[in-house]
Amino acid sequence: MNPGLENCHAYPFEKLTQLLEGVTIDPNKSAISLAIGEPKHPTPEFILDALKSNITGVAVYPTTRGIIELRQAIADWLCSRFNLPRTSIDADKNVLPVNGTREALFAIAQTIINKDKQTPIVILPNPFYQIYEGAALLAGAEPYYLNCTEDNKFIPDFSAVPDNIWQRCQLVYLCSPGNPTGAVVDKETVKELMALSEKYDFTIASDECYSEIYQLEDQPPVGLLEYANELGNSEYKRCLVFHSLSKRSNVPGLRSGFVAGDGQLIEHFLRYRTYHGGAMPLHTQKASIAAWNDEGHVIQNRLQYREKFNKICTILNPVLTVSPPVASFYLWPALPCSDTDFARKLFTSENVKVLPGSYLSRDSSGFNPGTNRIRIALVAEITECVEAANRIKQFIQNSF
Repeated sequence: MNPGLENCHAYPFEKLTQLLEGVTIDPNKSAISLAIGEPKHPTPEFILDALKSNITGVAVYPTTRGIIELRQAIADWLCSRFNLPRTSIDADKNVLPVNGTREALFAIAQTIINKDKQTPIVILPNPFYQIYEGAALLAGAEPYYLNCTEDNKFIPDFSAVPDNIWQRCQLVYLCSPGNPTGAVVDKETVKELMALSEKYDFTIASDECYSEIYQLEDQPPVGLLEYANELGNSEYKRCLVFHSLSKRSNVPGLRSGFVAGDGQLIEHFLRYRTYHGGAMPLHTQKASIAAWNDEGHVIQNRLQYREKFNKICTILNPVLTVSPPVASFYLWPALPCSDTDFARKLFTSENVKVLPGSYLSRDSSGFNPGTNRIRIALVAEITECVEAANRIKQFIQNSF
């Protein structure tokens, strides 16, 4: 067996199931889950129509590289969304479709990590999307956690990493906008990280799957490739971005996304995925083209999230300090008590599920930055989110 499996933690939702096991809940209160970041807004009909009208594609073996029409649609979207020169994103060289960012974020570590060198290091934010850690461990690398706290505005402090760690580093995971914090990395942070990447020769993998859910319509989050181009790295050396339709277009079950950036890294990743068996079905590719080519439904999606954030924050602010994040669909409030106790008692009292923050992070530098926080995923329809917020408010008022 792969020895890395022994070091993989139980997934956060497995832990949550165990935490809530045996709890007696009020049968008069409907179940509301704000624990899992699964979009619940309706999938746009035109995407479903494109999927159904191309269903005969199931009779064809898809290629790992994907059809040129999809890669070109992705390249066009990237250039338009992130102000990139049209000549800098080649649909044949710089873009690769993937079956959702989850599998791609995992597989990139298996592609990049060289176990023949001194124990490789993978640097990741803490808290983090759990795939990063599992990918590092199963690639034979050692995770190195950078605590993201309120003091550093939930942005990794790369200046705190010692030189001996950088010398062993082969991969850095970014998550911007962040899960669960909603924080967006700034230009100076990226500039510092890119300089370190050039000096120590590691890859930057930027998970940007929440980039299309943001608060201010005229201030979309800036991505890694956009910063790289501004900083003179027009070939995106050592830079890869990961994007998905799941949150942007409310199609988490479609499993459709892409990786883009450094052409040489993309070619290596293509070779890995050819053996890995990660080809996207043809009908999925056709539906994805329709999704990437339309921005109207994405704007409407953002409007729904903004309305939810405004209403839920207004309800909760008398009992919890919350405000809409710059981007993403999470709240990450601090609690007056243990996060696990809070989640269990809230479920018992109000039949509302939230995720303990400590399940999303690890002990590092003497503490766990998720302790005494919860992640609230505002993914349900607005009426359910409002009902859940009112129950949380009542629970806090009755308990503290």
